[in-house]
Amino acid sequence: MHFLCHSNVIVYFCAMKTNISIYTLTSELHNEHAVDAVTREFLDSLHIEYNFKGSDFSDYATSPLSLIYVRTGGTEGIFKSLLPSLQSKSSRPFYLLTSGKSNSLAASLEILSFLRQQGLKGEVIHGNPDYVNRRITLLAKVEEAHQKLRGCRLGIIGEPSDWLISSNADKEKVKQQLGIELISVPMQELLDILKNTPVPSPEEDAQLNTSLAKSLPGAVQIYDALKEVVSRHQLQGFTIRCFDLLTAVKNTGCLALAKFNSEGIVAGCEGDVPALLSMKIAQVLTGVSGFQANPAKIDVECGEMLFAHCTIPFNLVERYEYDTHYESGIGIGIRGYMKEGPVTIFKISGDLSRNFIEEGELIRNQAKPDLCRTQQIIKLRDISRTSYFLTEPIGNHHIILPGNHKDLLQEFINQ
Repeated sequence: MHFLCHSNVIVYFCAMKTNISIYTLTSELHNEHAVDAVTREFLDSLHIEYNFKGSDFSDYATSPLSLIYVRTGGTEGIFKSLLPSLQSKSSRPFYLLTSGKSNSLAASLEILSFLRQQGLKGEVIHGNPDYVNRRITLLAKVEEAHQKLRGCRLGIIGEPSDWLISSNADKEKVKQQLGIELISVPMQELLDILKNTPVPSPEEDAQLNTSLAKSLPGAVQIYDALKEVVSRHQLQGFTIRCFDLLTAVKNTGCLALAKFNSEGIVAGCEGDVPALLSMKIAQVLTGVSGFQANPAKIDVECGEMLFAHCTIPFNLVERYEYDTHYESGIGIGIRGYMKEGPVTIFKISGDLSRNFIEEGELIRNQAKPDLCRTQQIIKLRDISRTSYFLTEPIGNHHIILPGNHKDLLQEFINQ
C-alpha cells in the first residue's frame, strides 16, 4: 500500500479491502514533512496491505486489526485523552506500532506501561521489517478470528455421551470470552425431523457391499435432517450425541459430519462441547475444522501416538472409503487417508482455562479392522509432550489439523 503527501495531507490509495487499519499519534512539536517522510518509508518497508486512517479514530476497531502507529514522542497525553473513547469501541488489546524514530519507541513504552497500570492488554510492535511484517500478519489472523467468532451459534444436539464425564462447557464464560453462544437442541427434535425427511434413492456403487449399500441412503437422510436443524436454529456448527442414532434409526452420523465439516459447518461427535469449540477455533484460524479423534495407543519413549475415529472431514483427505461404524458394526463409517506430513494437535477445555497445542508429523495412515475406521500414526515433535495425555489430558478427543499452526493457535489462546 502507498500514500502520497500533498500540502501536509496524507492521501491514501487502496485498491482492495484489507483487514488492517493504521491510526496515528503525532506530536505537534515535530515537523510534519519530516514525519510524513518517515511514515512513507517505514510503512512501505513492511510490505503489508492496510488502510491508512491517520489521526481520525472515529471508526477505530471496525477492522479486525487496528494498529496505533506512534509516530513521535510526546504523544502519551494524546493517547491518554483518547483512551476512554477507544475503550468504548473495543475490548481487544492495544497494538502500538513504532518505527523507533523521533522518540516513538520511548513514547510507546510509556503508553504500554500506562495501559498495564489500568489492567489493560497491549503490545509494542517494533523490530526489523521482516519481524514486524510477520507479527502483524499473525495478529491480523488472530483478530479476524475473534471477530468471526462473535455472535457465532453452535448447537449441542442432545447431551454429551454418558461416557464423556468431563466434556461439558461453561456457556457463560464461552459467550463472554469468545462471543460464542451454545444452543441446546433436544435429540428428540432431530428424531422428529428425521421421521419427516425422505430417504433418498439408493445409489449404485459396485465398490459397496450389500450392507453398506443398504445403509448409505439412511446416512444421507440423517445429513438432510441435520441440515434442517442447522437452518432452524441458525447454527454455524454443532456436536451431536450421535450414538443415540444407532438405537433410534440403526444408522450413524459419520457421513453427515464428514460432509458438514467439508462444507464449512463445524460438526463434532458424541456431544463433546470442548472438542466442538476447539474445532470452531481451528476453523476460523486455519480454514479447516480438523479431525476429531481419540488416542488409541501411545508410545511414550518414541513419541508416537495412534489417533482414531469413524469420521473425518472429506476436505482433509486425499481419498476415503466407506465401512461400518466400528463399535456397533452397523451404518456408515468413514475411513479417510490424510496426506502424510506436518500436523498440529489442539484441544481447549470447556471452561477455557486449559489447552494443549503441539506439532508433530503424520507418518502413516493405517486401516486395521479392530479400531475406529480412520487411523493416524502421529509422531510428536517434542516427545516429552506425550506425558500430557497420561497425566493431565483435556478429555479423550483431540483435534488433528494438517500443517504447523502452533504459533497461530497459541497467539489466539494467549489473548
